[in-house]
Amino acid sequence: MNERIDKLPVPPLRIGLTGGIASGKSAVTDMFSGFGAAIIDTDIIAREVVEPGEPALDDIRHEFGDDVIDDDGRLDRGAMRRIIFSDDDARARLESILHPRIRTATFEQADIADGDYQIIVVPLLVESPLKALVDRIVVVDCDENTQIQRLMARDAESEGQARRILAAQAGREERLAIADDVVRNDGDLNATLEQVQTLHRKYLSLSQA
Repeated sequence: MNERIDKLPVPPLRIGLTGGIASGKSAVTDMFSGFGAAIIDTDIIAREVVEPGEPALDDIRHEFGDDVIDDDGRLDRGAMRRIIFSDDDARARLESILHPRIRTATFEQADIADGDYQIIVVPLLVESPLKALVDRIVVVDCDENTQIQRLMARDAESEGQARRILAAQAGREERLAIADDVVRNDGDLNATLEQVQTLHRKYLSLSQA
């Protein structure tokens, strides 16, 4: 007697995308999106979980006080950043509030996302348990001086503050050590796009294997 055996659904190929602050993760993510990849961005999730009315914002207010809440009742990101990048204990307290919620939302979005493969953007992937969710890791890389100049221009940070922000993250060598693939993003966007297109073809092939 022949029996029909249903195959279990195969999860989509999941690519963790990471890189230091101001390395150009957003530009690379947009390129992958343009090629049809499903994007799950934990930076966006992190903003969503602290919207007014969300429990995380109430927890942050309770932990850090009204000085980190602006006049519209939203998280004052500048004030929060000044606190956490000068105080490791404060950063750990903030992470204990945010990270479990971000992780839960990321898993939920990954479970329902379409596409031949998924790009899961996690800036702090080196130290994140979300590494267990992904099949491969692509690192967006540039030299640290480029990061500092971009950060100063983008966020009007002083050079000293920019260097403190970089120092609070995993170093470039640590990110590259976990990379399966690397996208160099030192300023020539056409060259960056060519690298992303090559990886897109590679990920399509892997997803169909």
